[in-house]
Amino acid sequence: MILLILAILLAVILFPIGFVFSMFYPKRGKYMYKIALGIDQLGNVICARLFNFFLIDITGHKFGNEDETISSVLGKNKRTNTLTFFGIALDMLLELIDKNHNTDAIEEDE
Repeated sequence: MILLILAILLAVILFPIGFVFSMFYPKRGKYMYKIALGIDQLGNVICARLFNFFLIDITGHKFGNEDETISSVLGKNKRTNTLTFFGIALDMLLELIDKNHNTDAIEEDE
């Protein structure tokens, strides 16, 4: 618990500093994409119980793997027809923004 509190405290202090610094530091690679991917994976862990309860049925591929994105889990559950009403609604919303987003995001090795 102490490590979690310390990690959150350091993140609150250092993330904004690191982000602003990186905006002015010479660009290397896909910085914004990597940030989005990291947030997505963190969300998969933090919201795992919530998403497992509301977005998939009990037989579905579970959320919570720190190396997998939310979209990958949604895509796997879409493929196996284990999305709930809310999961289907979220999939449809993402489809409006990016066609085949969840299906294309499936990470077979996770």
